[in-house]
Amino acid sequence: MKQACSLGLIGLLATVSASAQSLYDVGSDAQDNTPLTWILGVNAIYDDNVTPTGGGPEEESFALNPYVGASFVRTTPQTTVDLYARLGLIYYLDSPAGMEDVNSQSRLGLNVTHSVSERLRFSSRNFISYELEPDYSYGYATSRATSEYLYYQTDNSVGYRWTERFGTYTGFRVGGLEYDDAHNDRTYFEPYNQFRYQLTPQTVLTAEYRYRWTEGSGLASDTDDQYLLVGAEHRFNPNTIGVIRVGAQFHEVDLGDSSTSPYLEASLRSQVNQQFSVQAFARYGIEGYDTVVLDNTGTLVEYDDRQTFRLGVSGDYSLSQRLSLFGGIDYIPTSYEDGRIAGGFAGSPNSSFDESIFNAYVGFAVKFTDYLSGNVAYNFTDSSSDIDVREYDRNRISVGLSAEF
Repeated sequence: MKQACSLGLIGLLATVSASAQSLYDVGSDAQDNTPLTWILGVNAIYDDNVTPTGGGPEEESFALNPYVGASFVRTTPQTTVDLYARLGLIYYLDSPAGMEDVNSQSRLGLNVTHSVSERLRFSSRNFISYELEPDYSYGYATSRATSEYLYYQTDNSVGYRWTERFGTYTGFRVGGLEYDDAHNDRTYFEPYNQFRYQLTPQTVLTAEYRYRWTEGSGLASDTDDQYLLVGAEHRFNPNTIGVIRVGAQFHEVDLGDSSTSPYLEASLRSQVNQQFSVQAFARYGIEGYDTVVLDNTGTLVEYDDRQTFRLGVSGDYSLSQRLSLFGGIDYIPTSYEDGRIAGGFAGSPNSSFDESIFNAYVGFAVKFTDYLSGNVAYNFTDSSSDIDVREYDRNRISVGLSAEF
């Protein structure tokens, strides 16, 4: 009975949210102490389509990506602190006209959990990035970013175990996305409450309500979203955990159309064996980013209903202690509906269009010594869209060297 209660506490309060940071994140905390570790590195990159837009010439360029990073994990029976940072830049040796030569490629994350008692637990997950290239696993990018953007989010919650089997998480998320194109800047605020029931030592059932209001900038409208979700978190074995939540999303647009959509989010992480690990996510719903689009007639159109499916899979395989392979794919089909002239101006916009992003990468990493490592990677991106200027293909090859101490 004592063992069951212990597992119940872990199940009730250990996993918070599949959307806390990366969509790959199942929500588990770091388990082992890691001393302050520094990493210095540089990547040399060949890009055959630096500023991809449909119908225009493809501009190729070489770039250098120097960076410095640090990570630190401190765990005690009550508190876990997980800090990571990477400061870097991309310098294009021959950037096309109208594009900056130097762009930031920087990130900072801090996760803190603290157990006040066996029943009460606080959690804070924080992330900020200022970079050029889109990262599809964070759940906001759909098109190529041709200039730097700022992305941030913080998720703070209180977990309480009311009985041996029943617990709750109550929290508040704040996040934002800022581009040079102010029409697609967004800031959101999201209170939520999750009920958790320990069905078995391996399985927790969840029911959740979220309310998100999003403030748009420029010609973008403000929106309100409500989510009613049920789900489960299951540990298949000590090395494999999965999370799924399904339900309904109610989407309202100020001075625009309202809609209702099914909603899904799921994530999986597995250490299949000593050599092979894999992680995956899926999400479907109405997204509030990138809703103001320049259509084929040159008109700025706002789409009130932007239904998006996101699928990501990544993995790595250790061939030996020195050599490992890695790779992954992202697939993002999007349907834009209920289009209207942005800002309420007169005109006849394209009322709907479809597009999809396919992104794939593969590479290998080699450890030359205990401190020196290298890597080679290839990345392919294809954007298919009914809007001509949003359609492109892109190939990138990178070769990197890093030192850790």
